[in-house]
Amino acid sequence: MEKLIIQGGTCLQGEITASGSKNAALPILAATLLCEGPTTITNLPHLQDVITSIELLGSLGVEVGVHQQHKIEVDARRLDSLTAPYDLVRKMRASILVLGPMLSRWGEANVSFPGGCAIGSRPVDLHLQGLEAMGATIVIEDGYIRATCSGRLVGCSISMSTVSVGATENLMMAAALAEGTTVLENAAREPEILDLANCLNAWGARVTGAGTQTMAIEGVASMTGGDYRVMPDRIEIGTYLAAAAATRGRVRVAGAAPWALGAVLAKLRETGARIDTGDSWVELDMLGRRPRAVSLTTAPYPAFPTDMQAQLTAVNAIAEGVGIVTETVFENRLMQVQELRRMGADISIDGNTARVQGVVRLQGAQVMASDLRASASLVIAGMAAEGETCVDEIYHIDRGYERLEEKLHHLGAKIKRIPG
Repeated sequence: MEKLIIQGGTCLQGEITASGSKNAALPILAATLLCEGPTTITNLPHLQDVITSIELLGSLGVEVGVHQQHKIEVDARRLDSLTAPYDLVRKMRASILVLGPMLSRWGEANVSFPGGCAIGSRPVDLHLQGLEAMGATIVIEDGYIRATCSGRLVGCSISMSTVSVGATENLMMAAALAEGTTVLENAAREPEILDLANCLNAWGARVTGAGTQTMAIEGVASMTGGDYRVMPDRIEIGTYLAAAAATRGRVRVAGAAPWALGAVLAKLRETGARIDTGDSWVELDMLGRRPRAVSLTTAPYPAFPTDMQAQLTAVNAIAEGVGIVTETVFENRLMQVQELRRMGADISIDGNTARVQGVVRLQGAQVMASDLRASASLVIAGMAAEGETCVDEIYHIDRGYERLEEKLHHLGAKIKRIPG
C-alpha cells in the first residue's frame, strides 16, 4: 500500500489549476445511460472513482472511448446487461446512480448495494421510495436492488423527508424519460445538482428549478446526447485554499468557480485570510500570519459542506484560539480527530461536535487515512507540522484528488509518494 511522506514547515506559494469535479462527474457519467446517441464529456478528472464508474459502464456493455486524459466518448446503444455487479459497486457508493437511468430507459435495473467510504450508513431508502412513487416495483434480494416497471415511469410529486444529493440526482435522471412531469420537493441544491441539470438539458431533457428546493422535470420521449464540460471541483479548490491557510501561504487556483464556494470562502476569511476572486480564479493569502480558529456547522448547500469539515478541523488544530466543529450530515465523520491527536492536536469530542484548541505547532507522525476527506486533512496537518509525517492508506486520496502530491509539490510542499 502506497504512502505519502511529508516534510512539514513549508509555506505554500504559487498557482495551480482546478480539476473537474468528482461529485459532478459521477452522476454525469451515469446520465449517459439515458442517451440514444453518443455523448462526449470533457474536463473529466482522472480519479479512481471516475475509473470505477467507467469500468461499471463497460460491464454493462457501454462503449467508452478515452481520447485524452480529461475527455471521453460514451455510447450506450449497445448496452447488453442491466446488472451492476457487486465487484464494482462495492468500491463506490455513487454506483447507485445507474439505478434511475437504467430503470427509466430500459424498464429494469439490478444494482448491488453500494460501498465506499465508511463515514456513515447513507441509506438508499429515499432513492427507492421515489422510484416506487413513479411506478417502479422494487425487490431486495441476494444483496441486490432489483427494480422493474411496466412501460415508462410516471411523473409525480415527490417530497423527500431529508435533503439527499444522491437521491435528488437519481430521481432527476429517472424522471428525465418518465411520462409526465415529476416535481421534487426538498431537493438538494448543491452546485453539482445544477451541473447535472445543465448536462441533462444539453442532452435533450427538460429540467427547471435546479439549485432551488423545488425542481420540475418534464419527461421526454428520448434524449439525443451531445457534449458537456464538467464544472470545477469546489472541494478540491477548498482543500488547497485550506492548505494555504494552515501553512500561512498564498495560493491561487485557476479554472475555479468561486460562486460555488460561498460558505467555504466565508469561513476562510474568518481565519484572517485575504481572499480575492475573479470569474474563473480564487486566491487566498494569509500574509504570513497564523490563522484564527473558526467555528462551523455542516449542513446541505448553501451551508458549510461536510466535505470540507475535516480540512477546516486541520486548520483549527494549528490556529489561534478555539474552534467548535459540529458535523450534522454524517454520523461518523470526525474520524480524522484521533489521527490529528497523534500529531499533537488538542481536540475533544462530544457526540458529533469537536472542540479544537489550536496549538502553536503540530509534530510529524505516522498516521492513517480513514476516508477521502480525512486523508486531505492529514496531508494539510503534515505540511503545517514540524518534522516528517507519513500518511498510510492513501488510496482514499486517489478516489477524489487528481495528482495531489504533484500539485502540492508545485506549490512548494516537500511531499512524495512511496511504495508501502
